[in-house]
Amino acid sequence: MSPARATPLGWLGIFRLGLVQTALGGIVVLTTSTLNRVMVVELLLPATLPGALVALHYAVQLARPGFGHGSDVSGRRTPWIVGGMAVLASGGVLAALATALLAEHALAGLLLAVLAFLLIGGGVGSAGTALLALLAARVEDRRRAAAATIVWMMMILGFALTAGIVGRLLEPFSLARLVAITSGVCLFAFLLSAVAVLGVEGPGRPRPAVERAAQPRFRSALAEVWADHEARRFTIFVFLSMLAYSAQDLVLEPFAGLRFGLSPGATTRLSGIQHAGVLAGMILVAIGGTLGGGRPATLRLWTIGGCLASAAALASLVVAGWAGPPFPLHGAVFALGVANGAFAIAAIGSMMALAGEGRSGGEGVRMGLWGAAQAIAFALGGFLGTVVADLGRLAIGSAVPAYALVFALEALLFLLAARLAATIAAAREEIASRPSGPLPVASGGR
Repeated sequence: MSPARATPLGWLGIFRLGLVQTALGGIVVLTTSTLNRVMVVELLLPATLPGALVALHYAVQLARPGFGHGSDVSGRRTPWIVGGMAVLASGGVLAALATALLAEHALAGLLLAVLAFLLIGGGVGSAGTALLALLAARVEDRRRAAAATIVWMMMILGFALTAGIVGRLLEPFSLARLVAITSGVCLFAFLLSAVAVLGVEGPGRPRPAVERAAQPRFRSALAEVWADHEARRFTIFVFLSMLAYSAQDLVLEPFAGLRFGLSPGATTRLSGIQHAGVLAGMILVAIGGTLGGGRPATLRLWTIGGCLASAAALASLVVAGWAGPPFPLHGAVFALGVANGAFAIAAIGSMMALAGEGRSGGEGVRMGLWGAAQAIAFALGGFLGTVVADLGRLAIGSAVPAYALVFALEALLFLLAARLAATIAAAREEIASRPSGPLPVASGGR
């Protein structure tokens, strides 16, 4: 048994790792939201530019399995977390500088922006993967649902706090102020994460050179994980469920505006209702999972139930498109948020459990593979949702049925994900029911 597994993390250790997620979320929301708005509104650049840069930062996260393997081989997660946050903070500062440079020198600003978002994607991939691998190795079963909830809620807290504080500090707006405030946020986030993670991993030592050499190479380690039927099915589950989760991001508010006549402020509040539902769903699973002892079977039930409930909520939005204003839209959106939050946290808890059950010291590759699947799904989700909506509008001749088509396809994806999660659960139960001792040899057999 490796030293990393020897001492389970307590609540204080989980909270401190959550602070890293808060810092990470604070930088990410600036680079993917605030800078996006400045490029499009203040600089009058095409929306495709920030969209492509955000997609680039997701594409870089395909390297998550490699980052995870690096932390596996080194035997220490902390350097990969702190180093990743340093790269992420540097990318955040360069992204702000690139945005200011775009106003004067378009080509130079574009090149710097590409470099910045490459760093942002690499920093998120390194820090995020190593942090989840550390949680997978060090959190007890009974605390996994609560730990996943704490860490993700603290990341959302990072989104909210940074957006609120920076929004006030940016008035009156100038590009110089944008660069200064972004640089300050990035520096503070890096220092916060470095202090938060200090000593959490414990006094374990890095692997000696001989032991590192004995570790499987990256391709072999990745092939070993992919050869595991359960890990492979779970990778596909993560992709399908997260694709369904993210596909409505860019279509829900336009749908509400067109079919229900809601103003921009009202649709923004509707989005807030959805996020409130997500938080409620997360808390529900944290309580339910902890009371259930945090057993993997309990988390799987929450995962399957959350996917089915998400499909039902999306089906209700299809009905909303047909029924119009009499339909209780706000209630349906809140229910969608609750279902999404429940499934997401249960899936993350299951992810941590599966990573911890694999080869000792190999949590990083597993978490990296599933993180890469999630990144691909998030990169495609919003884009494909808008493409389906536009193509549906051209084919049907009306926008509302086209948006309803997106919701229906999302519901189908969630049903497929629930089915896949159920097959994974059935396979695990079959393996658990097998005799643990040696099988009897038949008479005359070899």
